Amino acid sequence: MPIAITPEQRDLADSIRAWAARREPRKAVRARPSEPGGDLLPELAGLGLFAIALPEELGGAGAGVADLAAGLEEVTAALVPGPVLGGSLAGLLLARAPDSAAAKELAPALADGTARAAVALDAGSATATAAPDGGLVVAGRVGPVLDAEPDTHLLLAARSAGRAVWFLLPPGTPGVEVRPRRGLDFSRAVAELELTAVTVAPDAVLPDVDEDTVAALAATLAAVEGAGVAGWCVRTAGEYARVREQFGRPIGAFQAVKHLCAEMLVRAELAAALAWDAARAADDGRDQHAPAAAVAAAYALDAAVDNAKDCVQVLGGIGFTWEHDAHLYLRRAVATRQLLGGGGRWRRRAARLALAGARRRLAVDPTRLAEADRGGLVGEVRAAVAEVAASPPERWRDRLVETGLLVPHWPPPFGRAATPAQQLVIDAELAAAGVHRPDLVIGAWAAPTILRHGTDEQRERFLGPTLRGEITWCQLFSEPGAGSDLAGLRTRAERVAGGWRLTGQKVWTSRARDADWAICLARTNPDAPKHRGITYFLVDMRRPGIETRPLRDITGRAGFFEVFLDGVVVPDSDVVGEVDDGWRLARTTLANERVALGGGSAVGEGVEALLAAVGADPDPVVSDRLGALVAQGTAVSVLELRSTLRRLDGQEADAESSVRKLVGVRHRQEVAELALELCGAEGAVAVDSTVDAQHEFLLSRCLSIAGGTTQVLRSLVAERLLGLPRE
Repeated sequence: MPIAITPEQRDLADSIRAWAARREPRKAVRARPSEPGGDLLPELAGLGLFAIALPEELGGAGAGVADLAAGLEEVTAALVPGPVLGGSLAGLLLARAPDSAAAKELAPALADGTARAAVALDAGSATATAAPDGGLVVAGRVGPVLDAEPDTHLLLAARSAGRAVWFLLPPGTPGVEVRPRRGLDFSRAVAELELTAVTVAPDAVLPDVDEDTVAALAATLAAVEGAGVAGWCVRTAGEYARVREQFGRPIGAFQAVKHLCAEMLVRAELAAALAWDAARAADDGRDQHAPAAAVAAAYALDAAVDNAKDCVQVLGGIGFTWEHDAHLYLRRAVATRQLLGGGGRWRRRAARLALAGARRRLAVDPTRLAEADRGGLVGEVRAAVAEVAASPPERWRDRLVETGLLVPHWPPPFGRAATPAQQLVIDAELAAAGVHRPDLVIGAWAAPTILRHGTDEQRERFLGPTLRGEITWCQLFSEPGAGSDLAGLRTRAERVAGGWRLTGQKVWTSRARDADWAICLARTNPDAPKHRGITYFLVDMRRPGIETRPLRDITGRAGFFEVFLDGVVVPDSDVVGEVDDGWRLARTTLANERVALGGGSAVGEGVEALLAAVGADPDPVVSDRLGALVAQGTAVSVLELRSTLRRLDGQEADAESSVRKLVGVRHRQEVAELALELCGAEGAVAVDSTVDAQHEFLLSRCLSIAGGTTQVLRSLVAERLLGLPRE
């Protein structure tokens, strides 16, 4: 999904995309590879790109950096040549000092596209001494500087008294020599600057601009560009894989190509999510922007390069030709990463900030929840929550059920038919009161299916007791020969008087000995196609013919069971839905109607434990890995937030949900592995200080197997989200 998430952002992105389709800016890049001009800047300015994030007093629209990001992503995807990034960054920096003479003079010209600007990301060897008039005299070398040309305004830094001082120089300033360099990315200019006794006027000095601000804003916009490159590459690779045929079928039907494209999609989604979050945070103060920008650059810079490389790989020979545009995006991605100091720099920065206590605060803007208070709902919910909180804690569950607050998204009488916004309001009120919902565990899968597909009698018999904790559930789905390919199950159900006789073996069942009931899939029609002829049963675990055996996993513990069904009779009253229609039921629950935001740290509990374990100054290798996990953990949280916001706007959030599953599994496994590595040699010995890390590492291996293997999920993502053909 793109960065754009609000209707206004989507409109801007759509307008730029339509403009790019008409103007074909890549042709301009190819036409003048040695002259990356900015002839298209006035047209982009006419679309409002450069003005959108500037304050109104500087000729802008007064919107936020996130709105600029939505447009800049599309500009990058179109590979528009010229100083787009430099001008955008300069505008944001000038907006930090709106009352300065420099801002009042240059920002309006940037907004309407009549001026160009470039920003140096560091001082280089430039030093500044104070001039008698309060200005500066600067000398030294700076660069390479992106977008620097003889006719651009230059926002530069020089060292003075141990710190960087920022200032603005107009084109043609005496003592400034702009030395153009041949760039790897020839869609944009790059130059080195030689400054010889350059006089800087007092009103050209920008005291409100500092190194951290420049770094964070540059990282944010570079991450946005990274998302634009990553998105173009996955779309291009997917389109080609659908039509290019080899060995008699589209190459997208081959698993290897599917998995390559699925990983590209994951990278593009994460890059867009983190770039969006960094852009949002730019308006939230330094304490929020610094960590958001660091994790965005830590991920998106490499994601763009990796997607560009994989795009060439999927395209094959045609991708290696000069005529195809793929190498233009590879050049853009690599050049941007180099100019920003590489992804490793930003991973280490993300780690340092996290170790110092910097955390993102991710929440829905309260104004987005205003509709939830129609009819005084907030006051009514607050009163109901207060009533629950006032009761003894052992009564909380019953009171949550009675008030419809346990599953508010369900229809009455069990829930409140709450809208997404109302669900978030209810969650906030419960959290504020310190009231915690109980975990329904497998009941969270069983009960919604009964609610949607069961009979009135089944709903009466099972739903209330499940919500109250009087009935617990296990799941009898997986079999020795039916794991990820669940539809290949062989447990059979044969017709008997008044019901069915079930015979077969289930495996990897948790809580099998404690559960009162099970949801079970069995084959009722062996002659039907594999995904048909399956029926959804509710099985009383106390019935004769059920045997459970502990299944010892690689941790050495028996957390799962094998379940043997030997002629277990299930009455017709315990069949959910239609006979032979169980596969559809197994895939549909009300889970997607539940909207919630996870509480706690944005980086996740596992990363928090790592941060506490490594100490304040880890070695660079550990710092790099830790920063990657900080970025990854933040990305999972941001994907959840974006999914919630899309649901609030009535949009689908399939991409975020699928990617969150893939990334979340990988993240937990990598966190567990680093935690064990940090134990050093002691990690090879079962002692009190290491057994938990050893157990978590071993246990985490099941995450990429349970519920469908990562490899199968990659194939599904490629087929369902990228439209690649099934094998």
